[in-house]
Amino acid sequence: MIMEKQKNLLTPDEYLDLFRKSKALLDGHFLLTSGKHSAQYMQCAQVLQYPDRAAILAEGLAASFRDKDIQTVIGPAMGGILVAHEVAKALGVRALFTERENGIMRLRRGFTLSPGERVLIVEDVITTGGSVREVLAVVQEIQAIPVGVGILVDRTGGTVDFGLPMASLIQMNIQAFEAQECPLCAQGIPAIKPGSRKA
Repeated sequence: MIMEKQKNLLTPDEYLDLFRKSKALLDGHFLLTSGKHSAQYMQCAQVLQYPDRAAILAEGLAASFRDKDIQTVIGPAMGGILVAHEVAKALGVRALFTERENGIMRLRRGFTLSPGERVLIVEDVITTGGSVREVLAVVQEIQAIPVGVGILVDRTGGTVDFGLPMASLIQMNIQAFEAQECPLCAQGIPAIKPGSRKA
C-alpha cells in the first residue's frame, strides 16, 4: 500500500544532519554500554533535548509501523524513555519503559502489559542490541506481542537481527573494539563513558 508522504519525514542524511547540528555525534575514546570501545559515539540525548527535533525523529520511526496496529511503545531506561514517549505520541498510543532491578530488566512503577497486547520496542542507539533483547524478553514473558523494533541509530549497519521487523533512521558502521584490542587504549588515550549502563 502506497501511503501519502507524511510531514517531517526526512532522508537518512537529513536525520544525520539533525544529530550533527545538535552535537550528538562525538569523536574521542568511548567506553560503550556493550563494554566495547569506540572512537565515535552517538549521544542521542543531545538531539532529543530539542522537542521539535525529537518529534521529527519520532515521526520518522512511527511511519514505519503505522500499519502494525500498535497499542503500546516500550523502550529501555535510560536511552529509550524519550524515544518511546515521542514515538507513542506520534502513533497516538501509550508509552512505557523498562528498568534494571538488581541487574534484571523489568517493568516497574506500576507499568503493566497484557497478554496479546501489541507492542513496539524502541531504542536510541544499538551496538550489540543487548538492551533491546532484554526488553523483548520482558514483553514475551508477559505474552504480549512484539510487532517490531524501531531504532534511531543502528551502529551495526543493519547486521543485528531480532527476528522482528526493524526500522532505523540512521545506519552507521562505527567500528567498536574489545578493550584488549583497542588501538586508542594502546595509545594511552583515556576512555570516557558517556552512556548510562554499566559495562
